[in-house]
Amino acid sequence: MSTGALLRRATRGSTALRGGRVRRLTPYQVFGLLFWLLMTLAYWRVPPCCEAGLHAAAVARLRAGLTDTAASPYVLAQGALARLTGLTGWQLLRVCGPLNLLVLLTGLARLVRVLTPRPWAPVLALAFLSVLWGTRPAWGGGSLALLPLTGSLGYPSAFALGLTLWAWALTGARARDLRRVRYVGPSGLRSLSGYAALGLMYGTVALIDPVTGAGAAAGAVAFVAGWQRGWRCALWGRWALVCTVAAAALVFGTHARVLPASPYGAYAGPGGWAGQCWLALLGLPALWRRARRAGGAAVRGAVRPAAWCDPLVLLFALECLVLVCGRLVGLLGLVLLAPQCALAVELAAERPWCRWRRLLGWAAAGGVCLGFLAAQAGAVVPRSVDPVGFVQPPRWPSYDWAARHIGPGEAVVTDAYYALRLLPGYGIDLTDGHDHRPRVRWLLLTRQERLPAEAVVVDWSRRTGEVLARLTRTGDTSPVPPVARSVTR
Repeated sequence: MSTGALLRRATRGSTALRGGRVRRLTPYQVFGLLFWLLMTLAYWRVPPCCEAGLHAAAVARLRAGLTDTAASPYVLAQGALARLTGLTGWQLLRVCGPLNLLVLLTGLARLVRVLTPRPWAPVLALAFLSVLWGTRPAWGGGSLALLPLTGSLGYPSAFALGLTLWAWALTGARARDLRRVRYVGPSGLRSLSGYAALGLMYGTVALIDPVTGAGAAAGAVAFVAGWQRGWRCALWGRWALVCTVAAAALVFGTHARVLPASPYGAYAGPGGWAGQCWLALLGLPALWRRARRAGGAAVRGAVRPAAWCDPLVLLFALECLVLVCGRLVGLLGLVLLAPQCALAVELAAERPWCRWRRLLGWAAAGGVCLGFLAAQAGAVVPRSVDPVGFVQPPRWPSYDWAARHIGPGEAVVTDAYYALRLLPGYGIDLTDGHDHRPRVRWLLLTRQERLPAEAVVVDWSRRTGEVLARLTRTGDTSPVPPVARSVTR
């Protein structure tokens, strides 16, 4: 008997099956949990704003039993959950925010692990995707930037982005085929059910958010074209099955036949994005190195065509093409994901580093500090303890004071900027000032508008000065008097 066998301590309990080794937390699990806690608190701290009222209104309609043929699977699931739990649309948005963030974080970790096994790569990718943007805040969904996340975590676009990361990770794992599987078909390939489920994921992303769905499809092409080798009939059939299932999901989703207006803002062109994303271009040298590595030796500094077989290089090129040709500003986050992830993979390499990698590391560290202080710090630093005056998330007023007087489904006449976007979230119908229907009983007036003679003041807001009035003569609803209005947005 060997000396090692004599000295080895017997293991008992649950660790015996693993040879006495206890599984430790990875760096990403530690920092990811801290990020999840921090952003959840930041999301709950900021009052609802922007498109939140529209999403809450959709849930309120489904909770009240009103059918909506244009509802996505995500909204239908929210409506079913609201009816089961009794939560309102606003409450459900608060609950879904942390859940969407969990899908985002796990999807990012899975995607980076497909790119590289280095344990610190997901941590760096999370830091770069959340901070390495620009010196001007980029509002809207479709990204992991800190400041937009404080308002968009509860949106369907956040869940669609997380599901896209998961779909890309599974696509890359199947195209690269590095993982050992337990059950394979007669041809030695993975089963058809996994490819069908993958197609269902892409179809679901497109149904939830068509803009993100277009970027997800481009990313799928990038990973398959960059990593899949040994093409034969069985492989062609499996990837054709993915496309068929995704297309079938779109056919059954009625609202996906027409691309809705983008909720991310107007398309401003590359000139309008310069201040929002120029720091992310620090990852372009890492993309260039991946291209050279994929293409092999270069001739006089030129990259061979085989260099474009790297999935991240293809992803960046295809997402840029879809962004510019489709004028879909919501794809900006997916466009920048490729250089940000490439930079994380490159800087997660083991030391010693060569000179160019050290320079790239110092540049990335400076970019992270600059991006955080210039555009993202306000997401996690409250205004009360802000020593500098960071850019803060928008703090829109609440209309709880008005909603407690107005019943669900009752109509309100108003043209106030914030009220038009938030009141529908309480299940309240809005109408213009020329509606003479007898059911109109309420007016919500700004401080510049005059109170009609047939209205009685019910309540008012100390913050905005808006007045809620009830009409005493419901048979004849006079329009809101035309006055000069100057609402601060």
